[in-house]
Amino acid sequence: MLRHRGSKRTPQHNLKLAALLGLTAGFVNAAGFLVFSVLTTNITGHVALFAERVALEDWKTAKVVALWMFLFFAGAFVSSLIVSLTSKHQRFSYLIPVLIEISILLVSALYGYRYNGSLVSKEFFAGSLLFAMGLQNALVSMVSGSVVRTTHLTGTFTDLGIDTAHLFHKKTTERPALYARIKLRLYIIFFFMTGAVSGAYLYRIWDFHSFFIPVIILFSALAYDIFYVKAQHYYHVKAGKFRKSVHWKT
Repeated sequence: MLRHRGSKRTPQHNLKLAALLGLTAGFVNAAGFLVFSVLTTNITGHVALFAERVALEDWKTAKVVALWMFLFFAGAFVSSLIVSLTSKHQRFSYLIPVLIEISILLVSALYGYRYNGSLVSKEFFAGSLLFAMGLQNALVSMVSGSVVRTTHLTGTFTDLGIDTAHLFHKKTTERPALYARIKLRLYIIFFFMTGAVSGAYLYRIWDFHSFFIPVIILFSALAYDIFYVKAQHYYHVKAGKFRKSVHWKT
């Protein structure tokens, strides 16, 4: 799911990626908004807010919004840099960015109760979530070859509209690829919205402890990839020994 890149990736890998990481982003988006009244998975709205604060000469808030936009960028930069520097170990180059994201979400889950509504607290907590989502967005984009993006839906809805329109005039031979792309877009939208509804509902019940849910989801994604690799390696070793044994006996 995360370890396959380039020609080794299949549509099934992208669907799994869209499901698990879409759930995570949707959850953080809704829960983060309820807690901090800040969109924490994209920066489109922050641009308008920044422009408004500048126009009103509210420089203090404008600086905070600018910081949030920078942190999203910084998360994407750090994720890309880590993946590039660890490309020799491609199977696990995603491990460090995901662990950083997990650590940030754990801080919100364990220490979020200290949030007191002040601008400084909002700077820290909302900013850390924006950094985490920038990290995830870049990682998913690099791993999937820019096919999957999980932290916002604007581009996904646009691509879905384009692909759906193409169904009315594309040749029959091109339709299987179109159906595959449409299925992926629908996966991203469905799981992002499912995560958002879950985040909004569970935050009202568990407060900041609800952030343990995306942590569990990310750990599940890591465990799937790591243990699958080990199981696959074990199978190949055993199968190789068995074939050699059979060849020796014959």
